[in-house]
Order: sequence, then C-alpha cells, then structure tokens
Amino acid sequence: MSSEQLQGFFESTSGQISTLIIILLLFLGILISGRDKKADTKAMVTSAVLVALSIALNQIILFRMPQGGSITAFCMLPIVLCAYLYGVRRGMMAGMCVGLIDLIFNPYVIHPIQMLLDYPLAFGALAFAGFMRSRKFGLITGFILGLLGRYFCSVLSGVIFFGEYAPEGFSAFTWSIYYNMTYLGAEGALTVFVLCIPAVRKSIEQLKNQIRSAY
Repeated sequence: MSSEQLQGFFESTSGQISTLIIILLLFLGILISGRDKKADTKAMVTSAVLVALSIALNQIILFRMPQGGSITAFCMLPIVLCAYLYGVRRGMMAGMCVGLIDLIFNPYVIHPIQMLLDYPLAFGALAFAGFMRSRKFGLITGFILGLLGRYFCSVLSGVIFFGEYAPEGFSAFTWSIYYNMTYLGAEGALTVFVLCIPAVRKSIEQLKNQIRSAY
C-alpha cells in the first residue's frame, strides 16, 4: 500500500471507525487490567477524563514546528498522571488512546511503522512514568522518563522516514535528534516547572495515596 493510500485510509470514514474500535478495546483493557482482573470502573472513568484532558490540551498550540510537532499546553502531563496513579499498563493504554485520537484528528501517515511510532507508541511511551511511582521524586523523574520514551519514538521515526528533510550540514540522525529536542524539550521543561510547584505535587501525591488505599 502506497503512502497516498495509507493517508487516504486514515482520513476515510472506514479508517476512522477502525481506529475508534481499537480505542474502545483499549478502554476495555483499562477497565479489566488490574491485578485481580476485576472490572474497575473508577480507573476507566479517571483514565477517560485524563485522555480527554490530554486531547483538549493538545489542541492548544503554543508554537508549531515547520516540519511537524508542536509545543502544546502540557498535553503529555495527563497521560503521565494516569501512569503515575494507575501504573504502567493502564497508562500505556491511555497514552495509546490519545495517540490514536490524534491520528483521527491530524493524520499524517506514509508508512505503517511511522504511524505506530508517531501516534500510539509515542504517546504510549509516556506511561514509562509509572515505573517511578514508588520512588522519591517519582512524579518528576517519571515524567522525564516518559518524555524520553516519547522522544526516542520521535527520533527513530525522523531518522527512518524523514531524513530527506535534514538541512545541509546535518545527517538524518543528528537532525532528528536536534529537531525533536527543540519542541519536546521546551514543553518538557515547562511541565517540570509546573510539577515543581509544591501545591501541585502535594495534590497529586494525595490523590495517588487515596487511590492506593482504595485497593
């Protein structure tokens, strides 16, 4: 299938319906992905709210890069919070939902692997934050870990599929590293600044403790 056919499929009604079905299956996975495999409606509802918040914040563009990518109003933070509150597995499903919804709103597909790297895998990688949820300063270090996961996906996609856009003096690898660092690094720095505010960090920690005590 050519890149034009792939792009046409994801812009079509059938492509969007297929994507929506996958999103619904991911939410079903969030519902029953606890350790005891019992349905957890609260986790699913909270995750759905965080997914919706991430999508809404993703529409607030502070700066748009010329070759794709943008600095948004903290759109990565809700997915990091989902992973921090409910663990890596649920956070990754929520992140993949955000990526797939973004695929519906802003599809740009030239290859199946590029689609996976730029959409579900990139946002799903933010859930690596959940690995740090039991550590000291886990929220901030977890966000940085999740950000590095998304950055890796974006760099890999840039090297493999968009190297031809590298300007003179850059290789595909060095250009992808630099280009993706500019907007992800800027948004990441802004988000870390917000997470360093004591009141914000304290509120999130209290919420995490409430969730843990409920299980």
